[in-house]
Amino acid sequence: MSTAFAKSQMHGLLSKRLRFHIVGAFMFAVAERRKKPYADFYRNHDSMKDFEEMRKAGIFQSAK
Repeated sequence: MSTAFAKSQMHGLLSKRLRFHIVGAFMFAVAERRKKPYADFYRNHDSMKDFEEMRKAGIFQSAK
């Protein structure tokens, strides 16, 4: 009498976990790379200066 053993739950676990973590690490790296240009822009950004330039250009009709 031959009994078939069920596959262990540990079978393939490493590859499944690695796939999940590699995708997560890739997404984290992309997000971090995108954050730097925004941080650099807003570090020296003067919103009032931009507003005044747009107002003088006539973009805003309600602010004169």
